[in-house]
Amino acid sequence: MSEKSFSIGLFYGSTTCYTEMAAEKIQTILDDLFADKVAQLFNIKDVSLQKTEQFDVLIFGISTWDFGELQEDWESSWDDIKQLNLKGKTVALFGLGDQLGYADWFQDALGMLHDELAVLGCDIIGYWPNSGYQFTHSKGLTEDKSHFVGLSLDDENQYDQSEQRIELWCEQLLSELEDH
Repeated sequence: MSEKSFSIGLFYGSTTCYTEMAAEKIQTILDDLFADKVAQLFNIKDVSLQKTEQFDVLIFGISTWDFGELQEDWESSWDDIKQLNLKGKTVALFGLGDQLGYADWFQDALGMLHDELAVLGCDIIGYWPNSGYQFTHSKGLTEDKSHFVGLSLDDENQYDQSEQRIELWCEQLLSELEDH
């Protein structure tokens, strides 16, 4: 990746620290993969989403709450998304949810964020296979339902798989970014 130089902004909202911990792991792995520190981490409760416009590559982390609801910091910033100029930016998403306790709404917030960003003219990468999960419905699936629209984590029921999923997804992102 040394031939291409770009900045990565990693933006997340976190109520219970699980999304924050996942974001920190992603940042660490990406920094290792790129051989120099490139990913800057931002909690959206502390910075305006306008800051996203300063980066070439964006990674957004969101969790689904209760019956398909947005995490509170994302909910507070939701209307700001439509105002962003992300045309031509490369975007990847990751989401946290509870596939067993909320099987009808698993990763709904991930899908809702994807849909808000998709109309802004950005290039979304990092789709993740939906195999290995148990849920009945999700707004976070691609149209053909074969993939999630971003990395899907369930630290409630599959915490033991999160680390490996993050590592594989970061390697996938590196490969997809090299192809751009």
